[in-house]
Amino acid sequence: MLKILGPTQGRFCDGVSRRNFLQLGTLAAGGLSLPQLLQAESQSGIRNSKKAIIMVFLPGGPSHQDMFDIKEDAPNEIRGEFKAISTKVPGVRICEHMPKLAANWDKFTAIRSLVGKADDHSSFHCMTGRSQFKPQPSGGWPSLGAVVSKLQGSAAVGVPPSVGCNGKESRPGFLGASCGPFVSSGPAASDMTLNGVTSARLDDRKGLLADFDKFRRDADSTGLMDGLDTFNRQAFEVVTSSRLVEALDTKKEKREVADRYRGSDGKILRDFLLARRLVEAGVRCVTLNFGGWDTHSQNFTTLKRQLPNFDTGMSALVQDLHERGLADDVTVIAWGEFGRTPRINMGAGRDHWSRVSCALLAGGGMKTGQMIGATDRTGGEASDRPVHLGEIFSTLYNRMGIDTQTATLTDLGGRPQYLVDLQHHPIRELV
Repeated sequence: MLKILGPTQGRFCDGVSRRNFLQLGTLAAGGLSLPQLLQAESQSGIRNSKKAIIMVFLPGGPSHQDMFDIKEDAPNEIRGEFKAISTKVPGVRICEHMPKLAANWDKFTAIRSLVGKADDHSSFHCMTGRSQFKPQPSGGWPSLGAVVSKLQGSAAVGVPPSVGCNGKESRPGFLGASCGPFVSSGPAASDMTLNGVTSARLDDRKGLLADFDKFRRDADSTGLMDGLDTFNRQAFEVVTSSRLVEALDTKKEKREVADRYRGSDGKILRDFLLARRLVEAGVRCVTLNFGGWDTHSQNFTTLKRQLPNFDTGMSALVQDLHERGLADDVTVIAWGEFGRTPRINMGAGRDHWSRVSCALLAGGGMKTGQMIGATDRTGGEASDRPVHLGEIFSTLYNRMGIDTQTATLTDLGGRPQYLVDLQHHPIRELV
């Protein structure tokens, strides 16, 4: 997995640092090798399907009632500062600071009644689709990207199968080494280009890969690591793939397209643009980590700064997918760990609220232009059509052509495990 780091964005309330980044490999952490990923690909066979997922992870927990669920008739201490505006779809209203999403709402659907998460700054729920941290099978639950890597592999030769968010609880779980990433931190794109690279430098990179895999094999004591040296040559070819290098070089994007992704500070929202380029190149799953949403204080000041860029990035990405004929194949979801409290605190902020939250979806051939579910008058409880976390995951897998009612993966104890709990089906309003 290639990990491209952005600038540090401060810390969450629990002291954990946050930074924008995008990773190519799987939706899981754990530092596993690209040769191992390639072995899984060879075992399962590369599918011809162009299906893909882009996950926009909003770390810190976005305020649902200040985005898609504004309580216009609630008291000031509940409603807050923002007004709601009409969208392209009659009867659907969203925050005034997302006018581009409003103008294109026929391409989006928001879920206002999402349940099944916990009060914890962890990507575990968004990455695995599981409500409970414990109990877990030996090795832990695999995340979405690891499952897709295992079952489907890459959509094209020369690119990793998926992109993942490196959360505290996000890892390949019991799927182990075959679904793990090769990690290249820092400015990975410049390190991958072959222009001006000497044979000595290439040898050094080969040596680095060999040393990296040796370290992983020596360090592993769980039985998840197998010797995969026969795949090192293929791994090196992926690292130096011109297809992947071309996708990472956003400067080659046409000016008129790139300008759609220009944020409020005049800079290109590169990760949104890069996500589209990567799925177009054949990456199955892309997760970009955008912003910081842990607004215990100055909630509205923070959102006034972040929502316009979120609005621009999401609307540009989905418009781009539609214009390129990718909207039926690429599913887009944006969400965070949990929601925020109905009542505004003394610091003009909102605290953690796991009882209900929101998600924004687009593409995937889904029935868009909707607002699914509702909360009570304060935005504190799902009052109509609660949508469980597992239903979201069942929908994501469904859009990838995976049937969660029949597909299983074998854990370390030899037991078959379903991808989501069987009571959760794809969201009927969408599929």
